[in-house]
Amino acid sequence: MIPGPAPVPDAASAREREAVERILGRPLSQSWPAGALAPGSRVVVLRDPAWDGPWKIEFQGTIDAMGAPEPVQHPHAHPGELTYWVTFDAPQRDSDGCGPYRKAQIWGRYLRSEPDPEVGA
Repeated sequence: MIPGPAPVPDAASAREREAVERILGRPLSQSWPAGALAPGSRVVVLRDPAWDGPWKIEFQGTIDAMGAPEPVQHPHAHPGELTYWVTFDAPQRDSDGCGPYRKAQIWGRYLRSEPDPEVGA
């Protein structure tokens, strides 16, 4: 997939980004890393085969342009693993039953790209 221009955020998206930045105490990066999934890419959010999580079920979503993917800052991260903002097709509960959430940061290992339905059509 060749990434196109970044989507123009609407007012609600801008307010959401501002709220997340206030919570984090820093601006979200807008520098998209080379090789990262592009905004608008369709994905399936996966369950981890080694434990009951991080989500109750597998489901579909879209890579969101609210913030660029960033390296996962955790001792169990894979080398070079990125975390992505993903907007869910339908609100979801995590493995602890919390939620429902409509968007979350998801580690790259829990994402599988979905083919673009327009390619090859």
